[in-house]
Amino acid sequence: MTPRTDASALIQDAPFAMYDAFTDIPYSGSQAAVVLNASQISPKIRSCIAREIGTPATAFVNEVNGNRIKVQFFSTVMELPMCGHGTVCLVTHLVDNAMLSCDSRNWHQAILDLPNGVAKVEYRKTKDGRIEVMLDVSAAKFTPANLDLSALAKILGIDIDDMSKELPPEIATGDFIHLCLPIRDLAAMARLQPDFDALTKFCVSNGLETIAAFSTQVVNAKRNIHVRDFCPAVGVTESAAAGTTNAALAAYLWRNNCVQADDTGPIIVCAEQGIELGRPSQVTTRIKIKNEQIIRLQVGGVATRIIEGRLNIKMEPL
Repeated sequence: MTPRTDASALIQDAPFAMYDAFTDIPYSGSQAAVVLNASQISPKIRSCIAREIGTPATAFVNEVNGNRIKVQFFSTVMELPMCGHGTVCLVTHLVDNAMLSCDSRNWHQAILDLPNGVAKVEYRKTKDGRIEVMLDVSAAKFTPANLDLSALAKILGIDIDDMSKELPPEIATGDFIHLCLPIRDLAAMARLQPDFDALTKFCVSNGLETIAAFSTQVVNAKRNIHVRDFCPAVGVTESAAAGTTNAALAAYLWRNNCVQADDTGPIIVCAEQGIELGRPSQVTTRIKIKNEQIIRLQVGGVATRIIEGRLNIKMEPL
């Protein structure tokens, strides 16, 4: 019998959900989508789906085998090597759907099988029943930012004097390449109004993926750092919450003596982000130090479900 090739034979439903990451308040934080049963979806169709959904990241889950998750992340313009906020949404969704066990407030482990390697995740139930997710990330390598900062200030809509004179700009190279850009105070942070076309060109010409502007002056006294992360080169003008960026900034703070290690456990860095976008978020980074070196770096938080349903996916012929 000749296989069917009509349009109806090439359409398949796939479960999907959308979450807001790094927040327990709906319609805040940073959005990510999760598509299950994605093993037969080609990279071309994944890119189309990610653009159609329009969130900063979409996780495509190929397989869940015990605590191992085979997954790929896509932005609206490219495949991502890793995604912190997408991981928080992904693991929360898998627990919500009983695809990962989480039967106590003890930490559980999961492994992400990514195209370029593996990543370890820890998660647990909080006392109010939410799922707290912490992703292990590699510590970034830092180099001086030998850039035209005057040109960058103009692109960002601020004066060069709005950049901090107390801390140096540095480039952090890890899963992504971030410019860690210290800004003088909250007033200067609020004045940031980038020309995103020019900023994209600046990032591409200088090998950068995000401009991580931050201030140690904060709105909430319980936080350590106020963050605005501009990412037009990877498909997001400004991120409301970014895990990998905050991991890099937390390491930056430690290496520049803005946070201190002690004998009581890991350094905890709490960041506020997304306030200027009307999508406030809280990102937590944990740093474990031994012999003046970072031996473990984790970033994470909680996520809140917004939408759950099914995608009508036009599949390519197999």
